[in-house]
Amino acid sequence: MRGLDPWKSPDPLGEALHFLRMTGSFYVRSEMSGSWGLALPVMEDALWFHTVVEGRCLLSVPGEPTRELVPGDFALVPHGRGHVLAADDHASARATSVHDLPHEYISDRYAVITHDAGGAGHVATLVCGAVRMDHPAAQKLVRLLPALVVVDADHGPRRSRMRDVLAMVADEARFLEPGGEAVITRLSDILVILALRSWIAHTPRAQTGWLGALQDERIGAALAQIHRNPHERWTVAALASSANMSRSAFSARFTELVGDSVMSYLAMWRMQVAYQTLRSEDVVMAELARRSGYLSEAAFGKAFKRATGVSPGSVRRRQEESMT
Repeated sequence: MRGLDPWKSPDPLGEALHFLRMTGSFYVRSEMSGSWGLALPVMEDALWFHTVVEGRCLLSVPGEPTRELVPGDFALVPHGRGHVLAADDHASARATSVHDLPHEYISDRYAVITHDAGGAGHVATLVCGAVRMDHPAAQKLVRLLPALVVVDADHGPRRSRMRDVLAMVADEARFLEPGGEAVITRLSDILVILALRSWIAHTPRAQTGWLGALQDERIGAALAQIHRNPHERWTVAALASSANMSRSAFSARFTELVGDSVMSYLAMWRMQVAYQTLRSEDVVMAELARRSGYLSEAAFGKAFKRATGVSPGSVRRRQEESMT
């Protein structure tokens, strides 16, 4: 066992899922009755999720067929689009913004909404949340998702884990005891990961492109090296060696599966890591340039703006302003 790192997964796709750590999260338990409709706003770079604890509701996402959600279903709206949850089609057309309903804040990240819209309709209890994922691997995965992902209440063996977690969320939502909001938020994060894993397993196009490359035995190994250690002075030859391939065969297969050349992907990945570092760490710009493989701040700044569309300084200033 000497020399093995037990925390490094031999599964590059599993490592990408490991990076799905949620930040900037907010969770809401909604107890709705009557002819109710709830409009969720556009939230840039956020992923909304919804699960029905009791009752039923309709979920309407622009450009997608309306879906009915029942207990045991779990829905993701990955790209921050505005959308509507409602008792029926009529209520959906006149939905109330979630911001206009009174919130009882249990904590700074968890609120309860109790709303009776009046009239005939359905009683429903929902657990919803909006989360962000800052790691580049997580963001890249989310960008590949369709506008709506629904894992339904199917009773197949692959869904048993999700059903168990949903049952725990339902119990906590019905009888919110001390610490219950902490349990629900952590379980919700698990549900998001389980839903993404289910989508990858059951969607043919998830077996191609970047996700397919992660699942390729050799190219996946090289991608894992880049993701784990983006600041290494990688060469095509070194990455080909890690994949046990010749340089030419590795370059051709990498480009075929990933859609970018090896060095283009490495440069892009480093800029994404640098972007998130500027948002989360108080790092000296010269050090960040060095980590990203540049000898000067000026060269790093030009490459950063070319890759992200903004300068490193503007990212830092925005982050500082958001914290004041």
